[in-house]
Order: sequence, then C-alpha cells, then structure tokens
Amino acid sequence: MHLLIIGGGPAGTQAATTASTKGARVTLAEKDIVGGAAHLWDCIPSKTMAASALRHTSVRNAVKLGLINDPGKVDTAVLASRIKEITSDINENWVELLSDQRVEMIGGVGRFTGPNEAVIETLHGERRISFDKALVSTGSAPRVPDWAPVDGKRVLTTRDCYDLDTVPEHIIVIGSGVTGVEFTHIFEAMGADVSLVVSRQQILPHRDAEVAAVLEEDFIERGVRLVIGARAVSVTVDGDSVSVGCDDGRVIQGTHALLAVGSIPLSEGIGLEAAGVTTDNGYIPVDEFQRTSAPHIYAAGDVTGQMLLSSVASMQGRKIARHALNLPVQPIDYGKVSEAIFTEPEIASVGLAEVDAAAQGRKVRTTKVPFTSNARSVLQDFTRGFVKVTSDPATGVVLGGTIVGHRASELIGMIALAVQARVTTQAVVETLLVHPSMIEAISDAAE
Repeated sequence: MHLLIIGGGPAGTQAATTASTKGARVTLAEKDIVGGAAHLWDCIPSKTMAASALRHTSVRNAVKLGLINDPGKVDTAVLASRIKEITSDINENWVELLSDQRVEMIGGVGRFTGPNEAVIETLHGERRISFDKALVSTGSAPRVPDWAPVDGKRVLTTRDCYDLDTVPEHIIVIGSGVTGVEFTHIFEAMGADVSLVVSRQQILPHRDAEVAAVLEEDFIERGVRLVIGARAVSVTVDGDSVSVGCDDGRVIQGTHALLAVGSIPLSEGIGLEAAGVTTDNGYIPVDEFQRTSAPHIYAAGDVTGQMLLSSVASMQGRKIARHALNLPVQPIDYGKVSEAIFTEPEIASVGLAEVDAAAQGRKVRTTKVPFTSNARSVLQDFTRGFVKVTSDPATGVVLGGTIVGHRASELIGMIALAVQARVTTQAVVETLLVHPSMIEAISDAAE
C-alpha cells in the first residue's frame, strides 16, 4: 500500500512513521518545515516565549520570597535565537527519524490531479505520484481581516512576534481567545504595556465564567487594560503609533497591534476537487475515522477544523495510518481530550465540565478546592486558581476536571487518566501522593 501525505505537520509525520513501521510505502510532501508550520511557527515558539515570560515574572516577584528584586531586561535577540534553535532541532530530528524509517520526503507543494494521482511541485520541477491512499494535513495560517494592514513591524500576526528587535512599549492585542490571552501574558511579563480588546463580556468567551474571572483578575492586577465589549474594526499606523478603532467608537492607542483572531484552513490550491474531496468554508469534513468524501483520502489536523491541537492531530495521524492499513483502530473520543492555555496561571481541562453537563441536562457532582488551601502552592506563592473535579453522582466515576493554576498543564494529566480509565473519586482520594505537592489539590477536590 502506497500512502501519500500532503503536509508534514504533527498529523502527517505521525501517520508517516506509523504507516512505515507497519509496512506501508510512504511519500511525504512538505513545502516548508517538517514538524508543521502551525506547530513550529505557532505552538513551540509561543510556549518558548511563555517559558521565558514565566521566569521573568518569577524574578520580578522574587522579593516576596525574600530574594533581591532585580528583574533586568529581556534580550529579544537571545530569545529569538533560542526559538529558532529549538524549532530547527525539532525539524532536523523529524527529518532524521523519517529517513531512518524509509519515508520518502519531497520538498514541495502537493496537488491532486485525480482520485489516485498527484503532482508535487518542487524547485527542480514536478514529480508525479500514483498512490493507493492519501492524507491531507496541510494545517492552517493566522487569519488577517481586510481592515488590518499587517506589516510585520507595527501590525503583527502571531508569527511576527518571535524575532522582534525590542519588546513593544504598548501592544494592543486584538482577540481574547486562547491565543490572545497567551500573548497578553507573554508581553506583559516581558515588560510591555498591554491592552486587550475583548469583543464579548469576558475573555475566553467559550470557557466557564469562573475560569475567565480568575485570569481577568490576574491581568488587572498586572496592569493589563481590558477593553470589554468592543470589536476591533480598524487599525491605523502613523509613524511609531498604532490606533485600533472599535465598533463602539472607542479608539485604543499603542505602539504595536497584534492580531489573534483565529486561523484559516490551508485547503486551496491542492486539487481537492480533482480528487473528489469536498470542503465546507475551506475546512475538510471527515467521518469518525478521518475519511473525507473520497473514502481512500483522509484529512487531519487544523485543515479539518476539529480541536486545533497538536496532540489531537498527532493522534489522528496514528489512527489514520492504522485504518489505512486495515488494522484495528478505535475513533478518537474528543470528549476526553486534554487541553491547556499557557498563561500564568495556566488553565487546563479535560472531559465533561459543569457548564456542559448543565447544557445537556445531565446531573453531575462538582467539587472545588482553591490553591490557597494547598501547602505547596502557598510556600511557592502560586495560590491563584483552583481545581474542579466533575463526577457521576451515582457511580463516583470521574467525568472531567478543570484546573486554573501554576503548571495546570502538567497537573491535568492525573484527571485525564482518571477520565480515560473510568476511575472513581474514591480511588483518587485513596491514592497516596507526595506531600507537599500541588497535585494533592486534585485528591482534595475529589474527596
């Protein structure tokens, strides 16, 4: 079986390694960077910046722990170099791994010319490929509204943030979803004045209001200006000044503007129509096994619009490879996917949330413990936030959880395992954990 993969992001690379180790012939076409543009130009760089921002905040607040408070300055050149080094290493490691597994890699743009044929346009001409099955994993790109004159200097997308000459003096973040709040945290921690344009009545509009409130309180304490209930409709650059106009007449002045208003799928120009693959507003609809309208062609990752997470794309890729080879495979249960927002405090969740259960008319038991009652949190001065555990009141089985707090992205793993394994709250309570540790808050919430 010959599997053609167009797009070498998390889904494409995982499908390639899995299929190759199972005996398939694999050809991978990637025009930019193996590992994925969204992963290596968005996820990894932003989390690298978040790690530096956290350290800088820790130094800035060190006086609370009895240390001399000398926050210093951010060396943006060193940070940019570190980001490039990390992404380059990941790319090289993937190339080496795929080569070792005999995956044929072709640098270029893949385009279907028929149901079982494709052309890969390379710098040296076209390569024609015949295949048995194919995977489209071309990813996404930041969305840029018509009213935003992005120049990479004053008006930025997220991908322009990783090699700035200096930390912006005053950056206006447009968009208060996951990406917007992450960059709000990053730039404030690095010393910028930040204004966050919030089109709804709370940041993170699709999240529990209690979760959003914790982060809003933290932002306000840090000096972030929240422009609530305003939708940006214009951006004007005048020398070193940037003005963002809102639909209610308010105008925010700053030195930079950052667009964090979502992404668009990269599905145009790859011949989907010739292959018999349909799209919906640019996204590729798939079934539970990631098959498109052409059953021998799969799609995964951001281009499908399903939970835009690298972890999800990777799992989709592994399962697609097995399904393409007619091996046993279970569809992904998207209700059990862990996700996190890398602010400080971090926000992480998995499984059924209280608000979702209420919307479904389902009865659940929800217990909550604040980190102010956790010894490790207190001694580390990371007391903002809480742990919520949701369970079935009849059986005690853990159905989900939410954590707002320091290293929530790591702590959520315990709840995720409990959800996946259908562990009861009593079993969580009876698990002997390290003391003092922040993970004890999960056991306390389960009790």
